[in-house]
Amino acid sequence: MTAPPAISVSRLAVDRGGRRILDEITFDVARGEVCGLLGPNGAGKTTTLGVLSTLLPYEAGEIRIAGHDLRTEKRAVRAAIGRVPQEIAVYPTLTARENALFFARLAGLRGAAARQAAADAIEQVGLEQRADEPAATFSGGMQRRLNLACGLVGGPRILLLDEPTVGVDPQSLERIVTTLRRQAVRGAALLYSTHHMKEAEQLCDRVVLIDHGRVVALGTPQEIVAQAGLQLSADVVTERSLPDRWLEGLDGARVLETHAQGLDETGSFARVSLNELAVVARVLARAEEHGAVRELHVQRPSLHDAFLALTGRALRD
Repeated sequence: MTAPPAISVSRLAVDRGGRRILDEITFDVARGEVCGLLGPNGAGKTTTLGVLSTLLPYEAGEIRIAGHDLRTEKRAVRAAIGRVPQEIAVYPTLTARENALFFARLAGLRGAAARQAAADAIEQVGLEQRADEPAATFSGGMQRRLNLACGLVGGPRILLLDEPTVGVDPQSLERIVTTLRRQAVRGAALLYSTHHMKEAEQLCDRVVLIDHGRVVALGTPQEIVAQAGLQLSADVVTERSLPDRWLEGLDGARVLETHAQGLDETGSFARVSLNELAVVARVLARAEEHGAVRELHVQRPSLHDAFLALTGRALRD
């Protein structure tokens, strides 16, 4: 039998100040899955996480977390989740160990069990060498890692993460991403809000794209790109202007846009849609027939491109 989803959201609606913030959004997250929650500022990502964390009310919808009804079983829901907010939510005068221990006790752990849970969480984010130093002495990236550690205390079955990598250094980013993937491997369900599209493409098994409080696409990153009807493209820059029909008769390639290039506008820029990567060589050869090629850039469509195609605006609006 198929296991029920760890997070199930059906037709969730939230109103604030007479305005609909979330408009009947529906999605689920399976155990062992990292699900990205993506959208521009004001799309409703933080509101969604606030509702699922039992911190914000909602007007309509059915939500089950770890099998518990969110309306009637809030205490059980809180016991099942770990929450990592967008803000740094640690106590600066406490050490990393003291912070983690405090959150372990909030989770109901006591004595040796609490101390072990705190130590495990600190080790997972790579702060064991600095565990007994005040959080105020940490870099921004280290504070982000401690923020994550406090959400990991006790090994919650479900993790709700609101942009946990904002402003981190590359070392901290790598550690955080590795830690999150390990949580999924152990069977936790992760709902992960982020603005970093490449990060989401690398980390997330599926993504939910939302805009104006509505789900505009849901699936794997590859499925969403396919839903948007996007293909490979190549940017070609030549020293002389390309004629209007320079790709005529070449199967698998189509000019999307072209314009003059360079200060004297004698050069040309063209963006070409490609059916497959093998077509690139033929496009290059055709361009070289009309003048020397200065640059050639081949790019695969990304989640950002898909969002732009689906909504008509940039993901970070």
